[in-house]
Amino acid sequence: MIKIIKFIILIAIIIAAWFFLVLNRGNDIEQKSFIIKSGQGVNEISGNLKDADLIKNKLVFETWLWLNKVEDDVKAGIYVMPADISIRRLANLILNIPANQQQTFTIIEGWHRRWPQLKDLLVEHNFTHDNFLSLTDSKQDWQDEYDFLIDATSNATLEGYLYPDTYFIDANTSLESLIRKSLNNFDKKLTADLRAEIAHQNKSIFEILTLASIVEREVSGLADKKMVADIFWKRIKAGIGLQSDATVNFVTGKGLAQPTFADLEIDSLYNTYKYRGLPPGPISSPSIETIEAVIYPTANEYYYFLTTPEGEAIYSKTYDEHLQNKYKYLD
Repeated sequence: MIKIIKFIILIAIIIAAWFFLVLNRGNDIEQKSFIIKSGQGVNEISGNLKDADLIKNKLVFETWLWLNKVEDDVKAGIYVMPADISIRRLANLILNIPANQQQTFTIIEGWHRRWPQLKDLLVEHNFTHDNFLSLTDSKQDWQDEYDFLIDATSNATLEGYLYPDTYFIDANTSLESLIRKSLNNFDKKLTADLRAEIAHQNKSIFEILTLASIVEREVSGLADKKMVADIFWKRIKAGIGLQSDATVNFVTGKGLAQPTFADLEIDSLYNTYKYRGLPPGPISSPSIETIEAVIYPTANEYYYFLTTPEGEAIYSKTYDEHLQNKYKYLD
């Protein structure tokens, strides 16, 4: 009896699938763009297709893929398709990606220009890291196109301005075009309201971005980012060194939770244990969330913090309390 019921259900699904596949034929008048990101599963993709009004029924779409045993063959990319496309045509489109179809290129929050994973990603997409560094080594080459670069120091690079996000490229995308996509994204994310608030605070975009790049590497989570941003602003105002491990790691290329004593003695303007104030420029690419946290920090009474190996931020009011916390959580 159970087998018969299962068989009837399967037949019903097949009939429903046939109905949608055969009768839902598009008129191809209106076109829609749809993005499938790398790593997305069938359920998420079908939900997005439903939200975009490109399919009427998630189950039918997922069943079609299941019956054809192609659930794992959907490919990431940007697709342009008729708004009233049939499921058969839609499935064929996203399963048979052309050789020149766009692929994903993802820059992660906290990466910097010399980050090993970024180098590997560039090579994977047939770009050279040396060429990338050369094209991003001077803001002077780009500031005529992007006014947000104007207040950066004359010797600034594009460090920090390459906005972390997923970009779609194809075989014809040049490295210059990819960099421009990232800068355009930064330009869009840094809204007129944010720029007005930065000016209202008598700060520069370059200063905000520099501190945001440090906060990005120090803590995760919006609440902690806003707390740490306030701590750093207070320390700068009081003439106390930022003493950021992230800036030392930027110099050494290491990723230590606690830099060694030798690392702390390195004579570099990026060593915020030796030099007060902000370093010469950004040390990573911060997200807009982190940038906003630096613009709108959470006022607090702390002057010190540390991050445990588990990623928890521990705050201290005094240096003695901070030392006790280091002994408790780090030693």
